[in-house]
Amino acid sequence: MAGSLMHRAARGLAVAATLALTLGASPALATDTAGATDTALATDTALARDVAGAATVPAGRTAQAGRAAVTAPLAAPGRAPRGTLNERSARDGKVTKDAVELQLRPDGVLHVKETLEFQGTGPTRKLVTRTRYDDGHDRIYQITGLRGGTLQGDSLTVTGRSPATLEYDVKGAVTPLGDAQELRWYAVGGWPVPVDLATVKVTGPAQLQSLSCFAGVLTSAIGCTAASPDHTGTTADFEQQELGANEVLTVVVGYPAGATRGAPILERRFELSNAFTLDAVTGGALAGLLVLLLGGIGLLYWTRGRDARVVGHEAGALDAVQNGHFAPPDGVRPGQIGTLVDEQADVVDVTATIVDLAVRGYLRIDEQPRQTYDAPDWTLVRLPGAQVGSLMPYERALYDAIFDGRDAVPLSQLQGTFAANLGKVRDALYRDVVTQGWFARRPDTVRTRWTTVGVVLTFAGVLATVALAWFTTYGVLGLALIIAGAALAVGGQYMPAKTARGSAALAHTLGFREYLARGDLGSEVPPAQRVELFSRYLPYAVIFDSVDRWARVVSSVTGNGQQADNLYWYHGPAEWDLSKFADSMRTFTTTTSGAISATRQLRSL
Repeated sequence: MAGSLMHRAARGLAVAATLALTLGASPALATDTAGATDTALATDTALARDVAGAATVPAGRTAQAGRAAVTAPLAAPGRAPRGTLNERSARDGKVTKDAVELQLRPDGVLHVKETLEFQGTGPTRKLVTRTRYDDGHDRIYQITGLRGGTLQGDSLTVTGRSPATLEYDVKGAVTPLGDAQELRWYAVGGWPVPVDLATVKVTGPAQLQSLSCFAGVLTSAIGCTAASPDHTGTTADFEQQELGANEVLTVVVGYPAGATRGAPILERRFELSNAFTLDAVTGGALAGLLVLLLGGIGLLYWTRGRDARVVGHEAGALDAVQNGHFAPPDGVRPGQIGTLVDEQADVVDVTATIVDLAVRGYLRIDEQPRQTYDAPDWTLVRLPGAQVGSLMPYERALYDAIFDGRDAVPLSQLQGTFAANLGKVRDALYRDVVTQGWFARRPDTVRTRWTTVGVVLTFAGVLATVALAWFTTYGVLGLALIIAGAALAVGGQYMPAKTARGSAALAHTLGFREYLARGDLGSEVPPAQRVELFSRYLPYAVIFDSVDRWARVVSSVTGNGQQADNLYWYHGPAEWDLSKFADSMRTFTTTTSGAISATRQLRSL
């Protein structure tokens, strides 16, 4: 076996000597060829040393066996090993001869004519149509104009019987290399059966400068059996004997620069590491986009979302008592205050309005008796003679939603039409703040519009990021749109802007809250008016989260300054008195808010 390998090495030296003598005028060609032959010689010498003492291999198969042993570890990912042939390949036998003629045209297109002699039915070959070019690109070989076979993807199937002729054109096989051009093509191979003899003839538009060939797996560095130019220096002949199944004969020919107009066809390869490249250019562009977009959102809020400013004398604590009677600032009702302050019609606004309707004499709240472990419940009772026609639209909508033709309804049974009609209460509250002149547009409409724009911008940013990442390395720039869209979607909640009148009403309202927090009970208020006056405070205390304090204030006084069993608007069960009112009121507001929240018609706090 070692003798056969030494014979192959000697043959390689003979090929190198022939090329050197033939191309004496082309040192580059001789040098390149000798280098390829030296590689083969070194590899075969090492192989001969490694296999010394092994079983004898027939002389005719020594070179093939040695080449397979050396190149097996270098198999390219995804390429089938020689032993995994499908059933059809086993039946096809082998290719006895594959003669290829390559003609490189001035436009860089490589014309291929392949004459094939084989045993069995026409085999199917895997053409090399894509290779790795660099870290970010694949090199594409475009196959066009096929005759004599069919092409599906990269699978070329021979039609007809042996001998068969294939013809096709290849684009992208030429690479400019400074002062030279290189033609590299995987001329023979990819057949699922062995090839006894493969020959390749290359002609081109200019004198050869260098030539080399490799046989084996796609990445093999082992030289082919023979390579030589003709006497004119314009044609190169290559030969390979006993090419294994799925092995490839690669030919490389050098030409002067400008010999053709050919160039590699590159396709960007998607990788996350490349898609979101962050360097000085992309980082600076990202920062610039963020400043531009977020600055634009800030300017948008400054011009469209800020409340109108009011003069300083509008602010400060306000006294809500005039001539011993309750006088809320600007005549604002509790539900209106809640919507004015947070620009939302929410659960607490409706709860405070129910208490306010009771305090003003439109309904009565009756606490139901219960056992120790029973859930608390209340009955809302319609009061006869109440002037419901004087109610504001949102109050009338709530009143109708509660009773719906009934004279009394337990709080635990507020469902059905109540849940459906709460949407009308919410809409009426938003319309009311516009009618009062506090907002130019409905706050919910403004929020929805800007939030929608933000969501659309975020979605557009996602699409832009995907597109940039797929087709370029600037995917990081799309993040600017995503960030800006998210900022606008969140910032849209703060875009409703109060008018000057609304800002003044808000300043008065905040002054009223300061008055309630100060706890001035108004010593000048006559005792006979204190129950009604402090009861009128209570719905506003619900809005300002001061229920406990004002419920205790209410429970501490009556018309004559003594304890009583009930209030005119709140009745407790037997053995109940006003000393328990604070706890009852806190539980009532919590339970009512929970019942309203369960309808999912209003925002919960």
